[in-house]
Amino acid sequence: MLLQPVWNFLLGHSSLLRSPFFQVFFSLTVYLIFCLPFLLLDLLSSRWSLVRRYKLQPQSSVNWTTVKSCLALNLYNHLVFIFPLTVLNWYLRPVVLPQEAPPLPQMVAQVLVCLLLFDFQSFIWHLLHHKVPWLYRTFHKVGSEFKLHHTYTSTSALTAEYSGAWEILSLGLFAAVNPLLLGCHPLTEMLFFIVNIWLSVEDHCGYDLPWATHRLIPFGLYGGARHHDLHHLKSKCNFAPYFTHWDRLAGTLYT
Repeated sequence: MLLQPVWNFLLGHSSLLRSPFFQVFFSLTVYLIFCLPFLLLDLLSSRWSLVRRYKLQPQSSVNWTTVKSCLALNLYNHLVFIFPLTVLNWYLRPVVLPQEAPPLPQMVAQVLVCLLLFDFQSFIWHLLHHKVPWLYRTFHKVGSEFKLHHTYTSTSALTAEYSGAWEILSLGLFAAVNPLLLGCHPLTEMLFFIVNIWLSVEDHCGYDLPWATHRLIPFGLYGGARHHDLHHLKSKCNFAPYFTHWDRLAGTLYT
């Protein structure tokens, strides 16, 4: 009952939801909207000490060259790699839009499970690139396209998707497959994508804000921006993107 009005509104735009362009437009738009507040903070941090005090690396700054480089690569990846695969998926698996919205408890539970699965898959994938010599030589060493994501040791929101094709496609596959494995409702799938994009942007924002996700989740279970900023600084620690339990178990957690 709580979600039905929202789903009815979306069903009123079913032609857009069924479009092969929707997924690319949706993910890119959500990503850029989430980046905007942090870009504003980057502009203000050079002038206001009140903002700069929350920066994880106060000596760093974001310039327009970085912004343009990140935006250009992001648009390139979406147009050249993500869009063709989205069209192929749209052709092979037509969009099905049920009339009823999912129950709220089920939606929340499935989004959490999708996040936990994505976190585990990303952790294993990332760890393997450091442990398997062939993967490291081919994709992870300096100069490879994978290393693009580690170009910036000081993170900012737009660096969340500053990655080569191999990383974009691998992590995109994990994010797309998990809702299918769980049989998620399209509304649940959309919410998962929104939450996943937000957490990724927040991970790379470069700020330790009082309302950050890692401050809301107790017992150090969630790493957040501080956790992931250390990964960009030191590279061989904190491989999981969000939660800390896998790095703690593997002995790769650094705080």
